[in-house]
Amino acid sequence: MKILLIFLILIISCGSAFPQEETFKDAERLLQELSQARTDTGRVVLKSRLSEAYRSNNPDTSLILANQALSKAREIGFKKGEIMALNVLSVLYREKGDLPYALQMGLQALKIAEKEQLIYQWVYSLIRVGNVYLSVGDVSKALPYFQQADNLLERNYDEFQWGVTQYFIAQINLQLNQLDAVENRLGLLEKKYVSVPLWIIINNGLRGELEKKRGEPRQALMYLKKGLTAAVAENAIREASTASNAIALIFKELNQPDSAIYYAKMGMEFGKELSYTNRILTASSLLAELYAEENPVEAVRFYQMASAAKDSLYGIQKFQQLQSATMEEQERQTEIEAAAIAYRNKLRQRGLIGGVTLFLIVAIVLYRNNRQKQKTNIVLETTLSNLKSTQAQLIQSEKMASLGELTAGIAHEIQNPLNFVNNFSEVSAELLDEVKETRTKSQALRQSSGTEITTEEQLEDEILEDIKQNLEKINHHGKRADAIVKGMLAHSRTGSGEKEPTDINSLAGEYLNLAYQSFKSKNEGVDIKLITDLDPSLPKMEIVRSDIGKVLLNILNNAFYAVTSKFDVRNSKFDIPLNHPTVGISTKSLGDKPDSHRIQISIYDNGPGIPDSIKEKIFQPFFTTKPTGQGTGLGLSLSYDIVKAYGGELKVESNQNEGTNFTIKLPLV
Repeated sequence: MKILLIFLILIISCGSAFPQEETFKDAERLLQELSQARTDTGRVVLKSRLSEAYRSNNPDTSLILANQALSKAREIGFKKGEIMALNVLSVLYREKGDLPYALQMGLQALKIAEKEQLIYQWVYSLIRVGNVYLSVGDVSKALPYFQQADNLLERNYDEFQWGVTQYFIAQINLQLNQLDAVENRLGLLEKKYVSVPLWIIINNGLRGELEKKRGEPRQALMYLKKGLTAAVAENAIREASTASNAIALIFKELNQPDSAIYYAKMGMEFGKELSYTNRILTASSLLAELYAEENPVEAVRFYQMASAAKDSLYGIQKFQQLQSATMEEQERQTEIEAAAIAYRNKLRQRGLIGGVTLFLIVAIVLYRNNRQKQKTNIVLETTLSNLKSTQAQLIQSEKMASLGELTAGIAHEIQNPLNFVNNFSEVSAELLDEVKETRTKSQALRQSSGTEITTEEQLEDEILEDIKQNLEKINHHGKRADAIVKGMLAHSRTGSGEKEPTDINSLAGEYLNLAYQSFKSKNEGVDIKLITDLDPSLPKMEIVRSDIGKVLLNILNNAFYAVTSKFDVRNSKFDIPLNHPTVGISTKSLGDKPDSHRIQISIYDNGPGIPDSIKEKIFQPFFTTKPTGQGTGLGLSLSYDIVKAYGGELKVESNQNEGTNFTIKLPLV
């Protein structure tokens, strides 16, 4: 039973040892800053931080500084400084064994922090109050405070307070034998603070306690000794006392009393140096048991020392004070909860009234709007249709603009190497002809003198002929590529001419005949019926004739090809009997339409139509349904860009087996 009590005290003692924001090494710097401080609030903050720095090595000085900071903060109404000082006092009194007063200090700080909504100080106060309950072994009361601190840190992360919170929750997990949870949190701490001296001390201590729980005392000793060595090196007396007592307890359980006495006395000396009652209680209890058989006189002395320390920490008067403070906190929490319930009920009542009022308002509005419902629906449907149409146009416009920029860049990059390919293929072919001519003359002379042509020479002649054919193919396809590149460059140079007043009807008729004659010259025996329906009331337009001419020519060429050809799209064969190949062009004014001040040019044919699956692609550069070598796929793309540059629209309507209609709309202005 005594061993269990000692172990519980030891665990509680470890709970007080964690790295602070300020350490003893910071004291000199903080003293210098304090001497230079010009404001009362600055001095309060610096005294609180200096008190933290002295805690581990000079608790008496730390206590004086904290009380001075508290007094001044209350005098000037500095709430943040008051909380800082109260929290330092809370941990100082807890370390000295005055747990009731420590709890009072922590609860006062917590109450102010909650009221002022100072998150950093709020979390710090929760940790301090939870730590007091942990010191008396009341895990059920301690855990909610650390969990609330953890929740606040999820929304307002602070590295230092996060580490402290994880450490104390791990200590609680350890007491509850939740070893996997301890391992997880310890792993996070070791990864986060791999090079921070005080965290190295604390993490080794926690790792040692975990190994002891797992039944690995040798491993536990290894980690605890590492922590002790680091604590001595850092002059961290609190942590050194804690580690010494923990090592002594393990040696006692391993039945090595000499080593246990050595480390227990070391823990006692460290505890006395700081006047930390909880460390003195742990060490004296161990020494009393260790001397019980060998030296009863010493055992009695240490027992009396332990009894005095225990009374100081857990005496009846202290217990009553602690219970009183706890009751006050419970009453405060009950009041907070009751106020929260009343507030929620008030909100529900207001919400109900507001909901009824809102319902009545909505009902009136709906009743008034119901009479205009049909008219509104018609307007909305029209607007939605226009929006969808506009959206589709914008998407297509952006797509075509991007592709236009891409094709222009590619064309400029390809033009120079392509010129070299074409030129050198022609030069190589000419050189090859000269070589063949020279060989032919040489062979003729040799034959006239009676020398036969060898098999090797015949083979060379065949190879030369093959090379010539290859060069011809290279030149042929190079010129095809050159045509594509020129089309791409034309694609990026639209609208380069000067605008002039133009008769659209005359332009349409001119390019219809021009396109037809050009198509007939390349396709003998073609007979296509041409139809024109031109609006004589069309005014002249300010346009670049060559630009709009390119648009008409490209669309007309496609129409002529469609009414006289069979083509393959996605492995579907289109072989449709036509009454007679027909292509038509019409113009009209849209002055009486919603989109007034525009003219419309329509080009239609009775070809096989465009499948729905490719309608969205026909305006993309390099997309074509024609066989290889018969189309570059740039005509419609170029036409689209020209029309858009004029602020117009180019649309297509097509039904399979019926025909296709391209519509060009251009603004007059």
